[in-house]
Order: sequence, then structure tokens, then C-alpha cells
Amino acid sequence: MAPAVIAEPDTANVLWTDEVFGPIACVKSFRSDDEAIALANDTRYGLVATVVTRDDEAATRYRNTLRAGLVWINTPQLIFPQVSWGGLGLSGIGRELGLAGLRSYQELRHAIVSRE
Repeated sequence: MAPAVIAEPDTANVLWTDEVFGPIACVKSFRSDDEAIALANDTRYGLVATVVTRDDEAATRYRNTLRAGLVWINTPQLIFPQVSWGGLGLSGIGRELGLAGLRSYQELRHAIVSRE
């Protein structure tokens, strides 16, 4: 499949609403940070988000409000094995990598004993 950029897709378009693991990028304009955040968070998925901005205050706001397991801000899409990785919503099946990923292989249990 050839790479494609889909400009201004309808918000009901499956390319906009679902995770597409292919060479497709949807690009949508917005008038404010609030609108951009609302568009980005209006999904059942939440694997990753990428933000490019020169405004440090906006970067902090996006970092804190985007509903995604990983948010890259002004950086290439880096993944570090010592940091947990996983999405939110339908993108999530737990965590891989890091301590959180290792814990998924553990069976935790506890006991409570009362002695009179």
C-alpha cells in the first residue's frame, strides 16, 4: 500500500476514529488548543500522541490532557525498554517493558491471619 495523507477527514471516517497501522496519516486543522485536545481525545483508543510546538505552556497542557499511554513532545518517537509502554482505552491490554511490564508475569497474593 502506498503512503497516504488524508486531509480534513470527517470525524466519523474510520481512518480518523480507529487505529490504522499502515502508512496513513490523517491531518485535521483546529482553531484552538481546546479543540485540538477534544479532537485527539474523541476516540476509543489511546496508544500514543505526538505534539510539535514552540510554546512550553501549551506543551505542558497537551502532555497533561491528552488521553494516550505515551505522549511525545518535540521529539522523535522514542521507546525506552526501562519505561513501561502501553495504551489506554481499546489500545490497552496492560503494560510492556519496564517494571510494570515485568509485573504482568508475577502472581501476587497475600494472606491475613488473626491471632487472639
